[in-house]
Amino acid sequence: MTQDPNIDSKIGNDAQILWRIVMLCMRYPGRVIIAVGATIIASLFQLAVPQLIGSAVDGALGLIEDNNTVGYSANMALFKTAALLLGVSILRGLFTLIHNYTGEAVGHMMAYDLRLSFYNKLQNLSFSFHDKVHTGELITRGMLDLEGVRMFVSTGLVRLVLLTVLIGVGSYLLLSTDLLLGALSLSFVPFVAYRSAVARLKLRSLWLALQERMSIIGRIMDENLTGIRVVRAFGAENYELEKYKTAADAAKELADQRIKTRVSSTTIMTFAYFIAMGLVLWFGGLRVLEGQLTVGDLTEFLAFMTILQLPVRQLGLLVNSFARASSTGRRLFAVLDMKPNISDKKGAKPLKITNAHVAYKNVSFQYNEKDQLPALHNISFELRKGCSLGIVGPPGSGKSTIAHLLTRFYDVTEGKITIDGQDLRDVTLDTLRRHVLTVPQDPFLFTTSLENNIAYGDPWAKDEQITDAAFIAKIDNFIFGLPESYKTLVGERGVSLSGGQKQRISIARTIMLNPSVMILDDSTAAIDAATEQEIRQLLKTPMQTCATIFISHRLSTLLHSDEIIFIDNGRIVERGTHESLIAENGRYAELHKLQNLSTKNSEHIATKTKEVKL
Repeated sequence: MTQDPNIDSKIGNDAQILWRIVMLCMRYPGRVIIAVGATIIASLFQLAVPQLIGSAVDGALGLIEDNNTVGYSANMALFKTAALLLGVSILRGLFTLIHNYTGEAVGHMMAYDLRLSFYNKLQNLSFSFHDKVHTGELITRGMLDLEGVRMFVSTGLVRLVLLTVLIGVGSYLLLSTDLLLGALSLSFVPFVAYRSAVARLKLRSLWLALQERMSIIGRIMDENLTGIRVVRAFGAENYELEKYKTAADAAKELADQRIKTRVSSTTIMTFAYFIAMGLVLWFGGLRVLEGQLTVGDLTEFLAFMTILQLPVRQLGLLVNSFARASSTGRRLFAVLDMKPNISDKKGAKPLKITNAHVAYKNVSFQYNEKDQLPALHNISFELRKGCSLGIVGPPGSGKSTIAHLLTRFYDVTEGKITIDGQDLRDVTLDTLRRHVLTVPQDPFLFTTSLENNIAYGDPWAKDEQITDAAFIAKIDNFIFGLPESYKTLVGERGVSLSGGQKQRISIARTIMLNPSVMILDDSTAAIDAATEQEIRQLLKTPMQTCATIFISHRLSTLLHSDEIIFIDNGRIVERGTHESLIAENGRYAELHKLQNLSTKNSEHIATKTKEVKL
């Protein structure tokens, strides 16, 4: 299946989706058997109540027609019937408790399995999937849609067994007692079945549309909370509130339609039920008067129909449960069934590093087959341990794409990439990403301590490793100045830190793992030039044991690289050392002149400002 979250043609029809949910429940066969068994027993006890009442009525009337022992015998008969009814009701309640509890337990255990599977799937799906799907959409599927599947166990499966036993066994008992009255008692069932089918189709489409609307609400909230500082800075609170209100109103409208559909369907089915009860009372009364039926038999029919009233009302809930489970299950399974574009091939072997010899051989790459131009075209270069490569070029030229291919976030379209002669597609992802590490352009910090953020790649790292990495990244003095030092809690996404501080922590996180290939993707852009040079000097030692790639817009970062390549429109247009590229007087030299001029102007402005202050 392709990684398109909207595709569901291969998920199967509604029956297959519901059957799949049933099979998930069968991972706990013991509890399922207890739930179903308890439901059947509770139903049978409930069906025994009308028969007991009917027998009691006939017995009492028979005693009334008898002679002198009427009072005592009638009281004893009523007492025995009452005691029997009480016992049956207690047993019915006990088994109802068992099937309710066990059904809920199965639902929650199934939800636990699905929750872990869903989260595991998100961890393994390729970058190409996450590039297209919004985080809010995935959160909605992993929470609201999963909840809809969970509730199907208790509100759908168990309730279906209950209604099947009540209507099936009850129908047999009534028809075997009196065919005409039995048929009248059940006359509403075909109509209810028809209305249930119609309501289910409509409810299914409404549930599916509602879940889509809830996904939109999730996306809006996620974007708003992530960018809350931008919202506040531009005074866009009212705009965001209106956007959220519009989405919430659209969801509420669908929710209202769903409730109206369910309530109207239940009301019509209940009306049909009362018509059937009226017919039973009318024709049953005539048969009693004609002596063809006892009062107890008629009471039994009416008592049964009274018991049947609750299942009739629950048919609407049952239909709603089936509709919700089929729609939410489709959305959930659409993600669970996806296959990652990037995965270990059969027979993949661990990456073995000897010289950290990186080679790009005629590499071309397209992010999407629909793209007219490739992001990279015929890229070739080599890099070895202890050497460094600088990559520069205008925005969107393909610099970061080169880094993404080396960590196999994406696979090359043409050509190949090797490390010590091993094609990246032939080695395991786990070992590849342990040896090849990237310091990203946009560092991400977790809501935990600075210590844990630096040691994220190795949670069991020693304190000396963490502090040494922080020293190389020139962040140790800042950390020691904090009240709790390395134990200081970092806010969400590192909001309490500056951009340069976050980048230095990200550098420390990578250095601590001693990578065989290290990529710094514009990772010093938010650091001042002086600090960057200090970091570069301190990186000399770890760089001796790894191959290093510097990607940057700032040429001062690349000056000392063994080779520099200039990328434009996905092609290498210039390559060489800093000195040779300056001598060529091409694109690189032009960029160097512009940056030098900008630096001189900035220094001139700073000097004038200082003179004015003095």
